[in-house]
Amino acid sequence: MHYIPILSTLVTFAFAVAVLSRYRYKRPPHLLLWGIGLILYGLGTLSEVILGFTFNSLVMKIWYLTGAMLTAAWLGQGTIFLLVRRRGVAIGLAIGLALVSLLAVGLLLAAPVSEAAAAYKVSQPVSAQYKEILTRGGGIIALTIILNLYGTLALVGGALYSAYIFLRKHVLANRMWGNILIALGALMPASAGSFIKAGLADWLYVSELLGVVLMYIGFLRATASPVTEQKVITSANVPPASTSS
Repeated sequence: MHYIPILSTLVTFAFAVAVLSRYRYKRPPHLLLWGIGLILYGLGTLSEVILGFTFNSLVMKIWYLTGAMLTAAWLGQGTIFLLVRRRGVAIGLAIGLALVSLLAVGLLLAAPVSEAAAAYKVSQPVSAQYKEILTRGGGIIALTIILNLYGTLALVGGALYSAYIFLRKHVLANRMWGNILIALGALMPASAGSFIKAGLADWLYVSELLGVVLMYIGFLRATASPVTEQKVITSANVPPASTSS
């Protein structure tokens, strides 16, 4: 289980490179924000890799900040830029998110680490130990809930809404299925808290890997060339050549 975050990190940063490369040529702001969200996702899984070999209080704080607080919010903000036509609204929300993120960084850096850190076990996942080690005040807990709700609703809700639009119009099936996969992928790490409460902390690693893989596949399908898709649909509708004379 402890080696799964290594694979998750590799997939996530490959995904981030693909998104940011596309942003480099097309420049839509939602791709930049998705890229930022994926980098945060990758920093979270990379922190799990490090904490699987040794304990470091700063790395644990980065793990909590990126994985539990910021990743979903920044990915969701990218979806808001994609779907909200009034750019002033999206920009205003992005500025607000940036300010809240800075507040979260400040609170996490100031959060004390308890004496339980001395008993940290690299043989156990960090998700099963952080509550006893990282002292989280009411502000951190409140921001964690707010940022996760904001990001999950925006990312999952936006993906499902986009899929519904394509389904209703009976167009661009690749984008419809791509958005469905993105929504499913986003729900995987979002449900990790349930695994932890059920005593299945190791499954957090599995959910993170499945989540980023599903989102990556969904992104590739959703960004497939409409021309290519049309060719596939057209060729699929052409009846086979008759063999009769």
